Amino acid sequence: MLRHPCFYRTYTEFLSCWLEAGIFNLGVWPKKIHATTERYEECEAQDQTDQTGAQEFHRSQDGDSEARTTLHVPVMVDEVVRCLAPQKGQIFLDMTFGSGGHARAILEKESDITLYALDRDPTAYAIAERLSELYPKQVQALLGQFSQAEALLMKAGVQPGTLDGVLLDLGCSSMQLDAPERGFSLRNDGPLDMRMDGGRYPDMPTAADVVNALDQQALASILRTYGEEKHAKKIASAIVQARSIYPITRTQQLASIVAGAFPPSATYARKDLLQRSAHIATKTFQAFRIFVNNELNELYTGLRTAQKFLRPGGRLVALSFHSLEDRIVKRFLLGISMAERFNLSVRQKVTQTSQLGSGHDNREGVSPRRAPLMWELIHKKVLTPEDQDVQDNPRGRSAKLRAAIKL
Repeated sequence: MLRHPCFYRTYTEFLSCWLEAGIFNLGVWPKKIHATTERYEECEAQDQTDQTGAQEFHRSQDGDSEARTTLHVPVMVDEVVRCLAPQKGQIFLDMTFGSGGHARAILEKESDITLYALDRDPTAYAIAERLSELYPKQVQALLGQFSQAEALLMKAGVQPGTLDGVLLDLGCSSMQLDAPERGFSLRNDGPLDMRMDGGRYPDMPTAADVVNALDQQALASILRTYGEEKHAKKIASAIVQARSIYPITRTQQLASIVAGAFPPSATYARKDLLQRSAHIATKTFQAFRIFVNNELNELYTGLRTAQKFLRPGGRLVALSFHSLEDRIVKRFLLGISMAERFNLSVRQKVTQTSQLGSGHDNREGVSPRRAPLMWELIHKKVLTPEDQDVQDNPRGRSAKLRAAIKL
C-alpha cells in the first residue's frame, strides 16, 4: 500500500489527462503531482533539519561515500570547462553538483570565482559542504531541487541576471547507481526506492509505491513515455500479475519480473551504444526513476531558472544522457514550444523548413510556435564524447553536450 492516499488518485487523474491530450504537459504536472514537496518548502525549520540530517547521514557513511566519489568519473570535463570559460571574479552555478568532478575542474581552471553548488541529493550536498571547507570564499553548498533553486539563490543573496555560467549534468550519477540501498540499479539488489532526494521527503512516493499502486494502463504509459519502451504493455501486465501474488519491493525482484515476460534469450539481447549486452529491464528502471523524481519537469524548471539568473552574455552548459532530456534542452535553446509534437514526419519537417525560409503560411497545419530567440548556440551541432573518453568512462557513452550564450 502507498504511504499517502492521494497518490494513486492524483497520478491516475493526470495520466488520463495526458493520454487524452496526447502531449507531455510540462506546465501542469509539477504543480499537481508533486505538491507534497511544496508543503515542505513552506517550513524553514524543516529545511534546516534536512541539511543537518544530510550532514549526519553522510558522516555515518564516510568510507563508502569516499570510495564512490573516487570511482565517479565526470563526463566531458574539458569540453564543459571550455564552454563555461571561467574568468577571475565570475559567478557560477553548478545545478547538479554530484560528487563535484566538474566543479573541481572549474576551480582548477580559475580558483578566483564564486561557485554555488546545488544538488537535491543529501549525500552530494554533504560532499559540496566539504568542498566549501577547502574553498571557503569560493564555494557555497545548496540543498534542493531545480524547482527550489530560485528561492535558494535569492536566500543566498544571488540576484537574477548576475550569474556568468550555469552547468546542468543531468540524469543519475555513478555515486547513486553504485549504492544498492538507493535502488537505482538493477545490477545489485536493494530496496526499490529511486528517490534522488533520499529521505528528505518521507511522504514522496518511491518506485515501489508506483509499481504496486498504479493500474496497468498507467504503468504502461510511464514505461512508454519515460523509458521509450516498445513492450510497455507486456511489461506492465507482468508487473500487475506479479504484484497480485506478492508486493514488489526489491530492485532485482522487479528486474526478474520484467525479464520473465520475455524468452530467456531476450534478457540480454539488447545492445547499448558500445554494442554491449544490456538487461531488458534497463528502460523500465529509467522510466520509473524519471517518473518518481519528476525529472523532466524539474529539468524544464531548471532551464528557466538558469535563464532568469544568467546575465546577458552568460553561458549555459547542459549534459544530457537520453533523448528525452536532450529534446527538452534543444527545444528550450531554440525557443520551440514544449507542447509541440516531438516526432514530425520527414515530409512535415521539410515542409516546415521551406515555409519558414520563404515566409509563407504553414499549409500543413504544423505550427512551429517558436518564441523569440534568447540564446546563441556555442556549437551548431551537439557535442558527444571522444572515443577515448568512452573507453575510459563507458557510463558517459550516451552523453550529449549543448552550450549557449544568453542574448
